[in-house]
Amino acid sequence: MCLAVPARIVQLEDDRAVVDALGNRYNTRTTFIPDAKLGDIVLVHAGFAITIVDEEEAKKTWQLIAEFDEFQEEQEKATSD
Repeated sequence: MCLAVPARIVQLEDDRAVVDALGNRYNTRTTFIPDAKLGDIVLVHAGFAITIVDEEEAKKTWQLIAEFDEFQEEQEKATSD
């Protein structure tokens, strides 16, 4: 399963960007959204920024990812006890 993840553009040169998603940095292409600029939050899928997203929507997604990570850690702990 593949997911598109919101990430903030922290470096941008031509259509090449470095994005930050929850503290993880990835190389991304902005070919599909040439109007993207430094600081924008973009939805990244398979190495490409596919759309610019609102910061509030990105925060909701980041919160859901954090909750999933917490749930997964709880499950791993429960099965190791």
